Amino acid sequence: MSGHLALLDSASLYFRAYFATVRSLPDAMTAPDGTPINAVRGFADMIARILAERKPSRLVACLDADWRPAFRVQALPSYKAHRVADPKNNIEEVPDTLTPQIPIILDLLDAVGIATAEADGYEADDVIGTLAHREATDPVEVISGDRDLFQVVRDEPTPVSIVYVGRGWAKAEVLGPRELAARYDLPPANSGPAYADMALLRGDPSDGLPGVAGVGEKTAAKLITRFGSLEGLLAAAAAGDKMVPLRVKEALTDAAKYVAAAPVVVRVATDAAVVIDRPDAVPTEPRDLDRVRALQEKWDLSTSVDRLLAALPAAHA
Repeated sequence: MSGHLALLDSASLYFRAYFATVRSLPDAMTAPDGTPINAVRGFADMIARILAERKPSRLVACLDADWRPAFRVQALPSYKAHRVADPKNNIEEVPDTLTPQIPIILDLLDAVGIATAEADGYEADDVIGTLAHREATDPVEVISGDRDLFQVVRDEPTPVSIVYVGRGWAKAEVLGPRELAARYDLPPANSGPAYADMALLRGDPSDGLPGVAGVGEKTAAKLITRFGSLEGLLAAAAAGDKMVPLRVKEALTDAAKYVAAAPVVVRVATDAAVVIDRPDAVPTEPRDLDRVRALQEKWDLSTSVDRLLAALPAAHA
């Protein structure tokens, strides 16, 4: 695909860049002052590959303004609770050697001229959900290693697909509505929303979502496909529909409080007040080349910055 909007799930990508090398090369990627820069390099390399191989005309690096939004915690207190390092200030547990790299990543994006976006009180997933939902001009590709964003795929009014990099860029998968439906045996007509409903029933321990006891992924997919949506399933269960197995009815009753609260947690927002810091066109050339080179030298970003600059359109003019 070319001439499209690419939305980057930034934290997902730089976390993966960090963990890809932190175990195998713990001391090999540091700046002259000893600051680790493996995530910076990996993230820059990822953007270079996206520009070179996916060729978007527009690109936005989407950020978490709040990694654990209050409205989700209010609905479900267990949401990401196990990842809180400082409960008083709602600070996420992040590796000590990753934290100092995030400002460097943001500085580099700014110097190159790549747009960033966030929304006060929302996660990057919500920024992506909102920007994808309101895009009425170009096809959209969401680049992420997080399956939660599978729910945003669609065909109309503009197509939205996921470039899933959960197993690395070399094994990236491009999933649209049909591919997602085939992968999880979901209805093709609404496989994105159906995925969110399936995930709600299945649960996700990594996000503190208990799910519905005894309802695994395959059962959840069958139920959502049969009844069209979570709401359809709940209505059928309440009406005594014999197509809802008794054990599922009982499990839904037992998990009623969770099932009522979870949609606001699992489903991404599509109406967040997103703020983009600059026009989202891929910069033809770096906004401030001198600053890019200064960051490259200061942090020893080496060939990663060279590859990123080489992927910009001006390098191929």
